[in-house]
Amino acid sequence: MLIDNKTVDVDELLEKAAKPSADAMKLHPFYRGKVETALKCTVRDIGDFAIWYTPGVAAPCKAIVAQPEKVYDYTNKWNTVAVISDGTRVLGLGDIGPKAGLPVMEGKALLYKYLGGVDGVAIMLDAKDPDKIIETVLMLQPSFGGINLEDFSQPKCFRILDTLREKAEIPIWHDDQQGTATVTLAGLMNALKLVGKLADEARIAFIGSGASNVACSRLIFGWGVDPTKCMMVDSKGILGPHRKDLEMRRHEYVDKWRLCQTTNGDLRQGGIPEAMAGADVVIALSRPGPGTIKPEWVERMNEDAIVFACANPVPEIWPWEAKQAGAAIVATGRSDFPNQVNNSLGFPGIFRGALDVRARAITDEMCFAAANALADHIGDRLDAEHILPDMEDWEVFAREAAAVGMKAQEQGVARLEKSYDELFEHAQQIIGRSRNLTKMMMDQGFIAAAPEE
Repeated sequence: MLIDNKTVDVDELLEKAAKPSADAMKLHPFYRGKVETALKCTVRDIGDFAIWYTPGVAAPCKAIVAQPEKVYDYTNKWNTVAVISDGTRVLGLGDIGPKAGLPVMEGKALLYKYLGGVDGVAIMLDAKDPDKIIETVLMLQPSFGGINLEDFSQPKCFRILDTLREKAEIPIWHDDQQGTATVTLAGLMNALKLVGKLADEARIAFIGSGASNVACSRLIFGWGVDPTKCMMVDSKGILGPHRKDLEMRRHEYVDKWRLCQTTNGDLRQGGIPEAMAGADVVIALSRPGPGTIKPEWVERMNEDAIVFACANPVPEIWPWEAKQAGAAIVATGRSDFPNQVNNSLGFPGIFRGALDVRARAITDEMCFAAANALADHIGDRLDAEHILPDMEDWEVFAREAAAVGMKAQEQGVARLEKSYDELFEHAQQIIGRSRNLTKMMMDQGFIAAAPEE
């Protein structure tokens, strides 16, 4: 296959795409988990137990009773995030339950630590009732500096997030919504810049109307894209005022019904091919492919088309198929293809910044600040296969952290005041420590070497 005057071996690409899953089945049982508890204080001899436990520990306990904010100074609450899920909407796998969802949440905890220097704790809830989930999360607040909600099905995911953001005293974050939306916006900023198109003129087809794309549309419209020029597609077709099925359930699907009224100014009906016709951008977060999006539908898009095919674990269309069909820029959610648009580029730095100023919440404005920092960091490396930095460029997480921390202070949701330089330098230090600690443990054998093929 010839793409951009380059010969592409499709069989080789498919083999490469299948390798991470094959490796995962070997390495998960080998390591039996991805994170563990390790000490961060000295134990010179057993006499130190009197400091860290009884009787010495009573003194910081009393200090916290007198001044509750001291819990951030005397415990690891300042740097700990709970990654919480019920396993009802895991990756592209659907409702697989809390036990089967645990490997994903452990993976999230790993990314928090390695990329953001944040201690993540995976917690799976054996409950689907949103009221029970809300109650449980609120009861867990004393132990954590923030909460990362993950892989909750819709529509309850919207209610859970909105209720907890209103009631909680610590930042509540739904990464499928806010994280995906932040990184997608950053990628869109740079992709439009590359093809010379303006935000307010862009026609976007959002394929999939779940938590991720609903949040993406909110941030993207807030950035300046005209919703009337855009279309949302769910499993039953294009959203619009004609969707009586959603109107009848508008109290349950509040966000989708709102989008029926604010998008699709052309009053177009149909499915994915009708939504993509004449679009400048496709942002797909829907059913894993390949084949969810067909090459002939990409051919119907406008010149210099942008395709974000971000379903996991397999994109809606293979990147080489989209390129051959005429797309100028193609992105996926995977790290083994160019242009990874994945929330892993966002949440570690965003939470680093929120924790470092003890933010009470993570606002949309803080997400905009992170998106700008992420988009700007690519600098003169920006091209059609590099619209965002990759995760190896770990300075980007410190840049996001500093931008988020400054915006939190500006908005009055921060408990601490710090300068940009203080936030950036601290983020670099703590993220560097996590990376160096992991390398040291690998070099010295405390983390066993992965088995050979």
